[in-house]
Amino acid sequence: MPNTILHQLNVLGSVVASSLNIWRGTSLITEAEKPKIPLKLYEFESCPYCRAVREVLTALHLDATIFPCPKNGTRFRPEAEQLGGKLLFPLLVDANTQTVKHESEDIIAYLFRTYARQDVPAYYKNYFLKNHLSTIASAVRGGAGTFAHPSKAPEKPLHLWSFESSPYSRLVRERLCELELPYILHNVGKEQWQDLGPAALRLKPGKYEPISGGKRDQHFGRTGHMQVPYLEDPNTGMSLLESDKILEYLDTNYGK
Repeated sequence: MPNTILHQLNVLGSVVASSLNIWRGTSLITEAEKPKIPLKLYEFESCPYCRAVREVLTALHLDATIFPCPKNGTRFRPEAEQLGGKLLFPLLVDANTQTVKHESEDIIAYLFRTYARQDVPAYYKNYFLKNHLSTIASAVRGGAGTFAHPSKAPEKPLHLWSFESSPYSRLVRERLCELELPYILHNVGKEQWQDLGPAALRLKPGKYEPISGGKRDQHFGRTGHMQVPYLEDPNTGMSLLESDKILEYLDTNYGK
């Protein structure tokens, strides 16, 4: 089967996963206060509890340095265990408040309380159906973003512009996780109804106009487009759009 068809089937599976999660992690809820020192998140992509934290990072437009800790991984798991005292994910490290925290529910409450000054909205609270559907969503992905693959470590973290529910971005995050490549996650959730829909087929036709001064406006001004995933690699100077091209680049440059 041609690679293009395989990739589109992979995208379809990612769409199903986002649908099962009711597209949480799509839109901005509150523009949170930006931490002076970047947040650190130790996690792995397919973990439902890690996903719940990433959904909130999108909802609050909070960026974080991601340290992928897939199963059988050796690059960041020992560090996470040393910092957290046990090997449990997700693990949030916030040097701004000297906070080291496990448990997705506690992390989510902490992020809303500390950086948005509000309680957790019902949409993002922990409940049985949410966790159950998220687990099914991970199963739909067939284990992608779960196990470590041999890779070369970059000197500097990569940069990824994404929002959690983006089906194309998920494919890239899965591969970054499998290759244990650290990256700075720049969340650019949808800020207005005009943002709704795929980049090439938004609900509002015509020229795209982001909200002035917003994170999407900044991204649009830097790149001339509002499309994710978008990857920048400071180790090579490469910048890339389109998930299939990014996946090929990561495999070629960092895979073994």
